[in-house]
Amino acid sequence: MIYRFRIILDTEEDVFRDIEIEQDATLEQFHNVINQSFGFDGMEMASFYISDPKWNQGEEISLFDMNDGNQPVRLMNETTLIDVVHEASPRLLYVYDFLSMWTFMVELAEIVEYENGREYPNVMYIHGQLPDAAPEKEFKADEIDTHSENEVLDIDDYDELDFNENWN
Repeated sequence: MIYRFRIILDTEEDVFRDIEIEQDATLEQFHNVINQSFGFDGMEMASFYISDPKWNQGEEISLFDMNDGNQPVRLMNETTLIDVVHEASPRLLYVYDFLSMWTFMVELAEIVEYENGREYPNVMYIHGQLPDAAPEKEFKADEIDTHSENEVLDIDDYDELDFNENWN
């Protein structure tokens, strides 16, 4: 079977590629096709992340084993697309170049039959140009505000804080 994916750059402008690839291709092969279709040289670190319907980042599948040996790491060259993507779980996140953080949303759009005479992988459609630099990301922690906006905390008033004065 052939998987048809849409790979969307996480930016305000519409920049995406539609790619079809065999379901038994490795994630490393998919990584190479994505790099070529967006014009990257492929020389930077990258990872895929299994994603849920809200695009939350899940398990990492890395290009290289950067592990300290304590946790097993899934590697792209050992993981096939069919191992991680199917109709019930059609989304991945792909991050290329961890210094620039090029972030892509990868979604399985369709599963089709192999077409005789067609070479795979195949870049079916290209839309938009890659910007000169990766889009800025705004990283922020989940905020839990237990005080109203107008309330000012006095750090010398230990009774109002949620820990003991001599906590260390």
